[in-house]
Amino acid sequence: MSDTESGRVVEFSIGGMTCAACSARLEKVLNRQAGMQATVNLAAERARVRLSGQADEAAVVTAVAKAGFVAQVVDAQTREREKAAKQHAYQREIRRFWIAVLLTLPLVGQMLFMFGEHGHGNELPRWLQLLLATPVQFWIGWRFYEGAYKALRGGGANMDVLVALGTSMAWGFSAVVTIFDLPQHVYFEGGAAVITLVLLGKLLEARAKARTSEAIESLILLQPKTARVEREGQWVDMAVDALMPGDIFLVRPGERVPVDGEVVDGESRVDEAMLTGESMPVGKGAGDPVFAATSNGQGALRCRATGVGEHTLLAGIIRMVGEAQGSKAPVQRLADRISAIFVPVVCAIALATFVGWWLYSGEFAEALVNAVAVLVIACPCALGLATPTAIMVGTGQGAKAGILVKNVEALERAEKMKVLAVDKTGTLTCGLPQVTDSDARGMPAGEALRLAAGLEQNSEHPLARAILAAAAGEAIEPVSGFRACAGQGVEGVVAGRSLRLGAPEWLGLENDGMVRHWQQEGKTVVVLAEGVEILAIFAIADALRPTSRTAIERLRRRGIRVVMLTGDNPRTAAAIAAQAGIEEFRAGILPGDKASAVNELKAGGNLVGMVGDGINDAPALAAADVSFATGAGSDAAIEAADLTLIRSDLLGVDEAISLSAITLGKIRQNLFFAFIYNVTGIPLAALGLLNPVVAGAAMAMSSVSVVSNSLLLKRWRPRNPMDYSGAFDGRH
Repeated sequence: MSDTESGRVVEFSIGGMTCAACSARLEKVLNRQAGMQATVNLAAERARVRLSGQADEAAVVTAVAKAGFVAQVVDAQTREREKAAKQHAYQREIRRFWIAVLLTLPLVGQMLFMFGEHGHGNELPRWLQLLLATPVQFWIGWRFYEGAYKALRGGGANMDVLVALGTSMAWGFSAVVTIFDLPQHVYFEGGAAVITLVLLGKLLEARAKARTSEAIESLILLQPKTARVEREGQWVDMAVDALMPGDIFLVRPGERVPVDGEVVDGESRVDEAMLTGESMPVGKGAGDPVFAATSNGQGALRCRATGVGEHTLLAGIIRMVGEAQGSKAPVQRLADRISAIFVPVVCAIALATFVGWWLYSGEFAEALVNAVAVLVIACPCALGLATPTAIMVGTGQGAKAGILVKNVEALERAEKMKVLAVDKTGTLTCGLPQVTDSDARGMPAGEALRLAAGLEQNSEHPLARAILAAAAGEAIEPVSGFRACAGQGVEGVVAGRSLRLGAPEWLGLENDGMVRHWQQEGKTVVVLAEGVEILAIFAIADALRPTSRTAIERLRRRGIRVVMLTGDNPRTAAAIAAQAGIEEFRAGILPGDKASAVNELKAGGNLVGMVGDGINDAPALAAADVSFATGAGSDAAIEAADLTLIRSDLLGVDEAISLSAITLGKIRQNLFFAFIYNVTGIPLAALGLLNPVVAGAAMAMSSVSVVSNSLLLKRWRPRNPMDYSGAFDGRH
């Protein structure tokens, strides 16, 4: 469950859906209810419902039940219960399938002996055929009658209606011929074979669908169940769920970190590949963060818990991936509209086929068989599975590579992006600026640094942190009357002196020789002044990330125009842009104006993306068509962004576009297969060119083929960060 500005979002597990018509009808039913806004995912068997006003969980469960399905609120234990229930149901269906095979084989086998000179003499007695086919029709196939009844009671129709109607027509006709000993051929083998083949298809589909959620399952299994916690000087083993923020826990060599925390003492290297996709272990020491489910190396780490339960980074990833898998891509809207009217249209075509063939040939049996073939071939399962299965696998693979997708609409837009606006500090650069040079004027350099640090002690700006880091260990005077001047600097009173610290342009020093020299080296310059007197000049450098230039080159090869946005002066911006290989930049932009810059870039009609990491980037991220926040960024930036890159690396944008392209490619392939299957299959059946048994086999395999095609996304891997080829190969 999550809260939003317009209500709270609750996730429900849904039982009883069999095809796209089911999910489309349920979604329509829920969206008609007051205070409910729902999206239903057939592949995940989930519904995400935003509740507002008087609507609550009980109302959702009631509405779902009236539509013919079963709903249950998803909680921490739901996955385990569902997994056990599905495994039990799967084993039961396996047993029923083999019983169906044993009963159907004699019926189908007799067909092999009916093509010879005395073929009809080898036909099984009709009463025996009736005895073999009836359990298959009404016991094994009862699920189709039950599903059809619930669908019709709820005011809709689904795949179960087609299968139940088609096979019942074949069985009913054959039973009448048998009971009254009429001189007609019987079609018991057709109905029995269709039910058996559809059941086989459902089993294969269930097995394949289970694999689409493996990414989330593997993430959940990574977190340890117990932790070694310090209690009154003793180490005791406790359930991870019992840990509270502030608890001290021990991570021994080779163990996984139980919750998010901060290293108190000890040194080791931690493998964070499952979060960031980065293969090299990260060194950890006192003060460094550690994250739940990451794997410790050879050293022991004593840590303090900072995030537990639903507040760990891992829990956030699982939650975000689940939300993305439950969201709906715009490309699916056409499939939804078709699914909503599909079954009634197919029934009309089947009726027209029956009437047309009866009038044309005068043979009731032939007309019936062709109508049954139309009903059986036209299952909309593949249509309903085409998009959600690809999304589930794609977003899961993205999570493994450190790319978290908030909603699928953003993933679809990422592939079409033409312009990318890039924040400088912390995005192109490492985000760890350091004071590299100083020029004190009128006082000792140490005293000037202490005054500057005193002025900046309440600021969270990266440049302020650089000043404070340079003055570490020095006695800093308190500041009073502190005021931040957006895009210019800060001012206040330190040690009785009224000071200003900020941009050279703000303090009239933009043409100073030293200032110009440092700016041309790509350094940011800040000036400390008292009134009109200049006290000191500081040069601060933030190194370019080693991968930034490679990332920019890859993006340019994709045809994406990259624009750097920065509050720095034009000379410093030009130097950083040149180092990164960026040809276009906007300098001197105030934090509040970044969103306006993004809107200007959108004015040309291009789809514009934005990458940022700071609080001041949040408005620009919200304004962009596609927004990316780096994992080291602020909560505000991550909340505003469509995609979060756990690894603070611009290469993640290239990988996200790659993931977008291959996922959308699979969705298009799946939709093409699903549409072409029905577009060709239904006319063939209507023209009498398709036997019902063959139609049943084709229908079953269509769903399996769509899910299997989606599973090919598991082969996607992010490219080696230092691969400069930029080629778009089969993995992408």
